[in-house]
Amino acid sequence: MWKGSVFTQSSPGWTDSGNFTSLCPNGSRWVWEGLGECAQDGRDMASVCLGLLSIVCFMVSSLPQYYSSCKKGNMDSALSVWFLLLWLGGDSCNLIGSFLADQLPLQIYTAIYYVLADLLMLAMYTYYKMRHRVAHRRTVLNVVGISCVLGLTAGLAHCPGVDPEPEMIFSGFRSRSLLSTSDASSIQPFTPKEIVGFSIGSVSSVLYLCSRLPQMHRNFKRKSTEGVSYFLFALVILGNTTYGLSVLLKNPERGQSEKSYLVHHLPWLIGSLGTLSLDLIISVQFLIYRKAPVQNVNGSLGTDETAPLIPS
Repeated sequence: MWKGSVFTQSSPGWTDSGNFTSLCPNGSRWVWEGLGECAQDGRDMASVCLGLLSIVCFMVSSLPQYYSSCKKGNMDSALSVWFLLLWLGGDSCNLIGSFLADQLPLQIYTAIYYVLADLLMLAMYTYYKMRHRVAHRRTVLNVVGISCVLGLTAGLAHCPGVDPEPEMIFSGFRSRSLLSTSDASSIQPFTPKEIVGFSIGSVSSVLYLCSRLPQMHRNFKRKSTEGVSYFLFALVILGNTTYGLSVLLKNPERGQSEKSYLVHHLPWLIGSLGTLSLDLIISVQFLIYRKAPVQNVNGSLGTDETAPLIPS
């Protein structure tokens, strides 16, 4: 049951003794054992639940686009390849940065799925692009770009592991060493490992923000969103919202100020909440162009299968 904002020991999922481990007293056992996080009160539990919800949203967000692409066979004309490449680049940097900067486990789990889903969508794009043979030179450029990004992802798999730094324990409470500090009113200095992770995370947020621009331009140029599944962006909006809230709701470690916590998570907050505004703009495009026919670049009207998107 609730006692203020803290679970009592009689609540489901909580131990009878109130201290099932010396590292996470009064914590939720399933969160500790399953996710590696210490959730001691309602705020922590809300963060975990929102994080899990964001993973579900992102897991199913690509399915409507897969279905639409298989049904209409025009994925290569509906989606911008730069939107997909920048999205994959952002997700790859997000995964590397999350690992190096010792972010929350849910952030790392979500980032892994991002990369896998992006690779599948890029594979489908390449399949339809090569099958339609719209522009051979553009196809070669796309394959080269995809190969470069895949090389970056493959390099991540061979990235040498870094031994975790010893964790600091405050009165039996587990804390991440990168986020622990003795002065709660100051921002903890960045370690060399965290500087690398923070920098890569910043690059990731920039790529996320830039990835929407090509798709917005593609929709504007075609005066149509035909072939693009709105549920892709709707679920991404919901996923980014819950993802950002899960990070914001997480309690800072003992001895760490709210300001220090936000600074250390800033790139990932910008990457999730920043793209939210751009996705809302794309949603407006869906409303504006929902009944508009596809317009060719020469001003004539045509179907989405025959309308060239970029002058050859």
